[in-house]
Amino acid sequence: MLSLLLNLLMLNLLILQEKEVDIHIRINQLGYLTEDTKSAVVFSKSPVREKFELVDNEEGDVVLQLKAERNNAESWGEFEYYYTLDFSEIEVKGEYRIQAKKSGASSTVFSIGDAYGNHQESLLEFMRQQRCGYNPILDMVCHQRDGRSFYGPLPDSSYVDVSGGWHDAGDQLKYLITSSYATAHMLIAYEMYPERFDDQFNALGQAGKNGIPDVLDEAKWGLDWILKMHPAADQLYHQVADDRDHKGFKIPDKDNSDYGWGANSYRPVYFATGKPQGLQKYKSEATGVANLAGRCAAAMALAARIWKEDLEDPVFAEKCKQAALSLYALGREKEGYQQGNSYSAPYRYNESTWADDMEWGAAELYKTTKKDEYLEQAKAYALKSNTADSWTVVDSTDHYRLYPFINMGHFVLHDLVEEPFKKELENYYLAGIKYTLQRANKNPFQVGVPFIWCSNNLMTGLITQIILYEKMSGDQQFSAYLAKQRDWLFGRNPWGTSMFSGIPSDGEFPEKVHTSLYILLGLEVPGGLVDGPIYRSIYDSLIGLHLEEPDKFAAFQNEHVVYHDDIGDYSSNEPTMDGTAGAILMMTHWNR
Repeated sequence: MLSLLLNLLMLNLLILQEKEVDIHIRINQLGYLTEDTKSAVVFSKSPVREKFELVDNEEGDVVLQLKAERNNAESWGEFEYYYTLDFSEIEVKGEYRIQAKKSGASSTVFSIGDAYGNHQESLLEFMRQQRCGYNPILDMVCHQRDGRSFYGPLPDSSYVDVSGGWHDAGDQLKYLITSSYATAHMLIAYEMYPERFDDQFNALGQAGKNGIPDVLDEAKWGLDWILKMHPAADQLYHQVADDRDHKGFKIPDKDNSDYGWGANSYRPVYFATGKPQGLQKYKSEATGVANLAGRCAAAMALAARIWKEDLEDPVFAEKCKQAALSLYALGREKEGYQQGNSYSAPYRYNESTWADDMEWGAAELYKTTKKDEYLEQAKAYALKSNTADSWTVVDSTDHYRLYPFINMGHFVLHDLVEEPFKKELENYYLAGIKYTLQRANKNPFQVGVPFIWCSNNLMTGLITQIILYEKMSGDQQFSAYLAKQRDWLFGRNPWGTSMFSGIPSDGEFPEKVHTSLYILLGLEVPGGLVDGPIYRSIYDSLIGLHLEEPDKFAAFQNEHVVYHDDIGDYSSNEPTMDGTAGAILMMTHWNR
């Protein structure tokens, strides 16, 4: 009888141990700053009754006993039990890991201290990979015949030189919608943190210093292309190529797409008319050009100051200033939005806001020219944009409809207006932060974004909004929330993966990214922000999605949200140029 009881006891212990091993610990793989709110998420299918320890990875010493606090928010997938481990009190720099005392479950090693290094430079490496025309990563020249115009003042199919710019994502289209956003974001990141950027590359993106911070070399690649897309004061082109580009994976200088002039030849260039466009069945909606013109004006006005004052190049500065003036005037003349064009599929950039872009353009123009008319117009556009142009106060929206992912105009204008108006601008950001926080409190990872297509772009927008709100108001009440949103991007998520290719280099990050250069050449360029988790309902509705390999994250998916590290999933694992550029500011902010 005693023997039987002992056997039953041993069996129960084995079952208990097996259950306790089913413990998953999610941390920010890149690490935490010393002053951060620092936390990890533990989850399991069964109750977790053991304790956890924070261990100095080099010495092997336990530096803190951790208590797992149960999180009763709605569960995620197959896992019912979620806990938060808080180790904010540890501010000693070092390498650490979290381990469970009984089961031995352990996190990967992470750092506390200067965790973010100069990873903004890694993001610039990805931007160089996306260059069209001369590509320094491939050392080749592609798309030399861009392009032939449509809808413009010239007869259809007339040649205009719009070479250069960046390929948009895994495909090789070029959009002013995204390129204007990317260019302006790099410039404002530099203006905010000019001392934090390296100079290791020349203007062509080749290795070698040229006396100009690399972020400005990359921004100028965008500025030069915008100038080509704005060849005269009353002219603006907005897109090169269309979804006829989608002919499988390809090397850029061997583009097999045929737009009527043979493969790897001329591509269409669409003129911004402010009216619906489309050369086949699918037509865009368009009401004006102010979204593009305002954003481009902001980029050019920023550049005019930087090239004049920091780079002492008055000639290029004046060229940018004149472009800013004429672009902004175009926006005033044709208020409204120009969307992207599609040809044979219904997908396009659906941007339908523009007051936010004109606010940003007007505010930057006032800073550059000091003319009062721009300040008054910026304030009027700010009131019109309010929070209505922001995705942060809604639960869902169409793909890119509320683009850009943050209204930078509110931040730029803040320093230029009187106190009551400052408060108004702060409250616009505050309303969005509070709304997303309510959403975050409903899930165990405290993530505040809706999982529409390109949710990671929304996340970097939210993070930037919190950073800028703190700078505007001095209000630090959302610092813990900010840390958790950042940590989501680096592994404190159900899948335990970073959302940036190659970051951290020894961690779990997207490897099977949906890009031709990875698939055909094996190039693993770090720094690309992938689209990110997506609602399963959207994933299931998209055309041509399929997984090439068994889903390594299958155990961590749920019926609502999925993420796949698979080249066949263009909805969650395709790095985007504008998403990456939009992350440069936040990455630079943490480089201290």
